[in-house]
Amino acid sequence: MAIFLAPAALDRARRFVAGTPGVLGIRFGVEKTGCSGWGYVVDLAHEERAGDTVSEQDGLRIYVDAVSQPMVDGTRIDFAQKGLNHEFVFHNPNAAAECGCGESFTTDADKAI
Repeated sequence: MAIFLAPAALDRARRFVAGTPGVLGIRFGVEKTGCSGWGYVVDLAHEERAGDTVSEQDGLRIYVDAVSQPMVDGTRIDFAQKGLNHEFVFHNPNAAAECGCGESFTTDADKAI
């Protein structure tokens, strides 16, 4: 599995993890949502779950569940400021299409269904 956090995203994630006692790392995945089908989820990982794939980047552990893993493999995560907002930005090579607002995506596997 290859999930890569750009320096700004890595710094932001490390600050979240360091500020919460007992956290193992971050959890990255997808859930059904939005007009295109899948939306990204980034959260703190409080436990390792059955089926998780765990990787590490510069001391930060990244947990991805088995359903999400094929859809996010190879994703590069950045952290950007857009006006007054700060947000994670996802560059996913598996996304075949994204909705106009950029909140959700589909994969080629979704199109075959």
